[in-house]
Order: sequence, then structure tokens, then C-alpha cells
Amino acid sequence: MHALSIPTWMVHVSSVIEWILAIWLVWRYAEVTRDRVWYGLSLAMFPALLSAMCACTWHFFDNPPDLDWLVTLQAALTVLGNFTLCWAGWRIYNSKQSTINN
Repeated sequence: MHALSIPTWMVHVSSVIEWILAIWLVWRYAEVTRDRVWYGLSLAMFPALLSAMCACTWHFFDNPPDLDWLVTLQAALTVLGNFTLCWAGWRIYNSKQSTINN
């Protein structure tokens, strides 16, 4: 745990908590508005959350070389998360465009 300073740990942990809260809030928004397209956004946020958890896990164990696969997994999840978030944003945009045009 000595790989990061306490303030850096605070940023890492609070970012993960914040992302979990954001996923929950988007899910609740989908429930309240009954707009199913927002469920897709909350699900699309999971790869980025898993990516952050990989980074925190790697740092928690002081960045050992035998856990370097976590860095690769984190990178892959970041790329996947970028694509899923882009896809979810595109779906939301299209759903709103079809609403406006009707």
C-alpha cells in the first residue's frame, strides 16, 4: 500500500465510490423516467468501474511484477469501457432524436 500517498489513495477510492454512485443514479433515472435507454448507460459504465478496481488492486499490493496482468486487464477494460460508453451515448442521442422528429 506504500506505492501511493494517502491523498492519492483518497482520490482513487473516492473516484471508485463516485463511479458506483453515478451508475446507481443513472439506473434510478431510468426507473423514474421509464426510459429504458438509460439502463444501457448504467451497464456501459461497468467496464470503466472494473478498470478502476484493477488499478486500485494493483496499487494496493504495491505494484508487484507478478500482478502486471492487472495492468493489461485495466487497459483492455478502459478501451472496452470507452466503446461501451460511446455506444450508450449514441443510443441515448438516437432515442432523443427519434422523439424530437415524431
